Amino acid sequence: MDKIAQLTAHTEEVVTREELQEVLNKPTPRAYIGFEPSGTVHLGWKICTNKINDFLSCGFDVTILLADWHAYINDKLGGDIEKIKLCGKYMEDCFAAMGVDKTKVTFVYASEYVSDPKYWELVLRTAKASTVARVKRALDIMGRGEEEAEKDLSKLFYPAMQVSDIFYLNLDVAYGGMDQRHAHMLARDVAKKIGRKPPVALHTPLLTGLQAGGRMNPLEVKMSKSKPDSMISIHDSPEEVHSKMKKAYCPEKQVEGNPVLEICKFVIFPELEGKSFLIERPEKFGGNLEFDSYGALAEAFEEGLHPLDVKNATAQYVNEVLKPVHVYFEKHPDNYQQIKKAGIIQ
Repeated sequence: MDKIAQLTAHTEEVVTREELQEVLNKPTPRAYIGFEPSGTVHLGWKICTNKINDFLSCGFDVTILLADWHAYINDKLGGDIEKIKLCGKYMEDCFAAMGVDKTKVTFVYASEYVSDPKYWELVLRTAKASTVARVKRALDIMGRGEEEAEKDLSKLFYPAMQVSDIFYLNLDVAYGGMDQRHAHMLARDVAKKIGRKPPVALHTPLLTGLQAGGRMNPLEVKMSKSKPDSMISIHDSPEEVHSKMKKAYCPEKQVEGNPVLEICKFVIFPELEGKSFLIERPEKFGGNLEFDSYGALAEAFEEGLHPLDVKNATAQYVNEVLKPVHVYFEKHPDNYQQIKKAGIIQ
């Protein structure tokens, strides 16, 4: 697979593909993804960690920004910056547990550079190049509506800070889920006005929450730690995964907006690496089925494959994905235990 094909696989959009090709001509292109340290990590991270590994294998210098001050602005963990930083250390472990080589990426905390006047110069220049209305439209990157800015002025700083992160870190590619699109588009707009290079924006899909009633606005129904019954934590036991999957929204013959099939498409099939997706069932119910591609599975589902068959198989594969995660935390329990002790997660 060539580099463009690898980087764009399983993405929702790339802005623009031609610019990405130009970036690949650089000796060491630079990409980043930002996360707020704010609690338990869920299965949707597997999409991100897979893409980070794609960037690494394509020769990128990858920065993972653990946006502690951004999380503070966003009222995460009660606005306790020490808890937020502690959660950041746990998240570093999560990346390693999910297959990212920590020695090949650079972890950066926003608190490491917020004392640099050059950063705040970028924030002010970004703010000068943006209207209040444009910044308010970008508040969905925080999971917030425009009205939130009326309660707390710092919320308006957040999009300008995220744009400035991209310029300050001198990045070629800004990567994130589709929930980060507005910030990345704002960065591209601002770059043209202040003489900075516009970043290529690459976005992967967001997993729908297990109990979301179909995909409406994906930003509202995404898998989230704020809805524990609708998300699969990377720490869930096999029994918990089966229980959650059993209750998941999975209407007969409906592919679009089906969170179980999304997990198959974006998490399981990329892990199979040429192996087939096996559904085990008794002969009296038709016997075992194998699917060599997600498309074949989706087609069979549309034709009447029973939701319970798909749910059972999906739960089994999810548990296979999570098995090395559990092993990692058994060997490296310290940060996980500290955030549990601090009451950050149960």
